[in-house]
Amino acid sequence: MNAEKVRVIACGAIAREVLAIREANGLSHIDLLCLPAIWHAHPEKITPGVEQAIAEARAEGFSRIFVGYADCGTGGLLDRLCEREGVERIAGPHCYSFFAGNEAFAAKDDDVTSFFLTDFLARQFRAFVIEPLGLDRYPQLKDMYFGNYEKLVYLSQVEDEGLQQKAKEAADYLGLAYEYRFTGYGDLTGELLHAR
Repeated sequence: MNAEKVRVIACGAIAREVLAIREANGLSHIDLLCLPAIWHAHPEKITPGVEQAIAEARAEGFSRIFVGYADCGTGGLLDRLCEREGVERIAGPHCYSFFAGNEAFAAKDDDVTSFFLTDFLARQFRAFVIEPLGLDRYPQLKDMYFGNYEKLVYLSQVEDEGLQQKAKEAADYLGLAYEYRFTGYGDLTGELLHAR
């Protein structure tokens, strides 16, 4: 029986961050299960995937479960699932918000025309932005997808010059101005410290 442990069902795009927070804070009671990161491009898969993972966690004996997703484009479906299942999730509309800090993110009026990257997306820009959007095959789509954006904002969880360079290259590729903001883990740390 794993009653003392907390199963955290998280997006694979935040796995490194969850593990780093677990390690830095001695949260050995957190048992991490990650679902496919590419679901950020297919949010309709998130709620059914989390529902299945909750059922599997309960079948394994976990009574304490925490959902490591913000709403992430589910349009409230994830909240309804969490309410029905009696579990909590990370607060916020998406990972950009909770990494920046939900209050700080909501207060930035000029971010409406910003395209965001996290460490994960800076590392995986080709596999998680270029290829799913078909920009490698149809470069003319770039203006259609990104024509209304003015800047790429890199919300950095760790200070890494290599990732900063990758983020700058992504901004250049998209023809956007580049802005760097070191956020650390934002609200994620507090959420995991209180996960139950």
